[in-house]
Amino acid sequence: MSDFAIFQTGGKQYRVQKGDVIKVEKLNADGKIEFDQVLMLGDKIGTPAVDGAKVIAEVVEQKRADKVLVFKKKRRQNYRRTKGHRQFITVLKITDIKG
Repeated sequence: MSDFAIFQTGGKQYRVQKGDVIKVEKLNADGKIEFDQVLMLGDKIGTPAVDGAKVIAEVVEQKRADKVLVFKKKRRQNYRRTKGHRQFITVLKITDIKG
């Protein structure tokens, strides 16, 4: 067992240790989730993934992230637009890293 792992989900990569709580793109799941696309496990680097490595996580909650404001403006043209966006996210607690 190693002390950290880097895995990929939702097109992004996350560096985690056992007990970490992370926010990822929305996943349609509840209970436990296994991620098998582990790119790095301690000092082992995969090509592209480490064989037999898994990151096991537990879904804490499904929620929406903080609002991101998009503001457009063209100077001297009296043009202003404000738009908000809230992304759906899943909060995960890393329970185990197997390699």
